[in-house]
Amino acid sequence: MNPFRWSYRVGFFVGFLVCIGLLGFALYAEYELGMTPCPLCIFQRIAFLVMGLFFLLGALHAPRWQGRWVYTGLVLAGAAGGIVTATRHLWLQTLPPDQVPSCGPGLGYMLDAFPFAKMLKLVFTGSGECAKVEPILGLPMPAWSLLWFVLLAGLAIVVTRRNARTN
Repeated sequence: MNPFRWSYRVGFFVGFLVCIGLLGFALYAEYELGMTPCPLCIFQRIAFLVMGLFFLLGALHAPRWQGRWVYTGLVLAGAAGGIVTATRHLWLQTLPPDQVPSCGPGLGYMLDAFPFAKMLKLVFTGSGECAKVEPILGLPMPAWSLLWFVLLAGLAIVVTRRNARTN
């Protein structure tokens, strides 16, 4: 089935299913493979959750004309947040061992102890746990996340552009 011929509704539903599949794999990696998520991993999961939500809403609503670009913009906002987070995570993983920040408190503690802006700053500063590389099929998890953020953003744009011309 050619994704360039999918209807808006089908394309957005496929995007939703991919997001759910990726979140399911993240849970599998956490609970079955023992890969404990760092704060940046959790933020990437949130970005996939946001994208999945707007993919689903777009598929269910299936508006006409410019309304489709609203859902696409919301999906792209989630993708942009995920791309920034995954890129930062990959950068932390490439640091030499002597430049890796020390391990910080968990995300739950930071949410309870700090204002939201300070918590975000601490998360994106990174910690030693975020620099740990655990490859899956030869690539670290944030590289796979980055690839999927870009592919899903591309899917949203292609489906919306193609169907904006035909409807």
